[in-house]
Amino acid sequence: MHEQLGRPARDVVGIAARCVCGNPVVVATAPRLTDGSPFPTFYYLSHPGATAAMSGLEAEHVMREFAEELDEDEELRAAYQRAHEAYLRDRAAYGEPAEIAGISAGGMPTRVKCLHALAGHALAAGPGVNPIGDRALERAGWSLQRCTCTNPGASG
Repeated sequence: MHEQLGRPARDVVGIAARCVCGNPVVVATAPRLTDGSPFPTFYYLSHPGATAAMSGLEAEHVMREFAEELDEDEELRAAYQRAHEAYLRDRAAYGEPAEIAGISAGGMPTRVKCLHALAGHALAAGPGVNPIGDRALERAGWSLQRCTCTNPGASG
């Protein structure tokens, strides 16, 4: 994890998704860090390839496009609301700090703010749970099933 993030991992409670080779892609982080700080981002994208793919989309202003789709599509808004609720349920199993009550990540349920967080949720929860995260992964062409690790098999 340290090698992927470039820093020590903080308060990881589990690996939420792995590459086909076994390396971590998404970590689950405690909703309250050991220093007492609330941390709303339960699913944290840790894989350098996935992170770079989402950064590339953000640089291309894809978030604006997804936000416009969200504004225009009632079914997409409903699915995104369900994704937000699923995220909160998943995180609640590890605690519910009052400071982040009702706050998930990535701008859910009304905005598209961080594709890294949304893709992390989509990878951890599986296809069909987070529609914006799914769209981001599809647009980037990034998948758990195609290894882009620089050290395949070196899980940690």
